[in-house]
Amino acid sequence: MSDKKVIGILGGMGPLATADLFQKITLHTAASCDQDHPRVCIDSNTNISDRTAALLHGGADPVPEMVKSAQRLESIGADLLIMPCNTAHNFYDAVASSVSIPVLHMIAITRDALKSRGVKCAGLLATDGTVQTGIYQRTFEGSGGELLTPDNAEDQAAVMDIIYNGVKAGDLTHDATAFRTACEHLLARGAEVLILGCTELPPAFDIYHLDYPNVDPTLELALAAVRAAGCETK
Repeated sequence: MSDKKVIGILGGMGPLATADLFQKITLHTAASCDQDHPRVCIDSNTNISDRTAALLHGGADPVPEMVKSAQRLESIGADLLIMPCNTAHNFYDAVASSVSIPVLHMIAITRDALKSRGVKCAGLLATDGTVQTGIYQRTFEGSGGELLTPDNAEDQAAVMDIIYNGVKAGDLTHDATAFRTACEHLLARGAEVLILGCTELPPAFDIYHLDYPNVDPTLELALAAVRAAGCETK
């Protein structure tokens, strides 16, 4: 298929989340041979500053390195870009305006996936930066679905703990007890599914054997990117 578009992954936020997205693109492409898969360019740019630190704690601005990656990917032939980081979508406009190719919006894609499935209430598991900036709330506004976030500091701290001290730290035996409690509290409040609103959380669910009803924005982004590249999904 010579008319396939090239997918560019603006990665490094973090590296395992980037690998998870690429794997999901590969696993969910309907392909009988190598040539049926989309071409994918990956810039796992670990020089991009922490997004939550920048948004909430006066940390270094991640935008310059994000823009550098976006432009690098466009220059080597990417026809569309995807970013496997929910919090990074607070800087979506700066990235999208720096290139002339489309940048798919993971949170909007997730909103549409939930709406198409008839989900009326979802619980958001995400970084402090994603929760406190309200990017999910803004993106979901008017969609008809209710969005719950942890209603106590302990549960939100448990989410941050498993993201940073579990997955990002590479701790495969991290204690997930407090995180399980946070998940169960959201479900008890009426969430039909949990949104894995940090790209470290899908790997966390695998690593720590967590089994709660969920929607994976990384997977939804992978499926959208495969379709946008002109390939079929499975």
